[in-house]
Amino acid sequence: MSTFFAFLHHVCAFTLVSAVAIEFALIRGELTLASARRLQVTDMAYGIAAGALLIIGLLRVFFFEKGADYYFHSHAFVAKLSVFIAIALLSIIPTKEFLSWRGAVKAGQAPTISAKKLKLITAVIQGELFAVVIILLCAAIMARGRWV
Repeated sequence: MSTFFAFLHHVCAFTLVSAVAIEFALIRGELTLASARRLQVTDMAYGIAAGALLIIGLLRVFFFEKGADYYFHSHAFVAKLSVFIAIALLSIIPTKEFLSWRGAVKAGQAPTISAKKLKLITAVIQGELFAVVIILLCAAIMARGRWV
């Protein structure tokens, strides 16, 4: 079971990273009806992957790996989990924006977004990508038993 949950954890992580990269590419282009729909679907996939990643990760911590005591005494793990939670909270900003487009998209129109809001959304998505790099660093440190 441990191997299966490790596999699921990695699938969710790669899905999450792919979704953020797709959002980053889409938000930098022209906002059309098609790109707005893609952003909404990609953001939903991102949210599902993030939720599954958290649940599977916690199941691994508590039931399938070295145990909660080991992980919660690891500074690298606590940093990794903290950055993940920060990403989750930050991701609320673009998600709220993408959800606000439902009416326009349903009506077959490209949504409008102010330059200021677009800049914020782009910065948040860039921040999410950077945070993923930090999480990967923490995972590598954890795998080597460092920063305990």
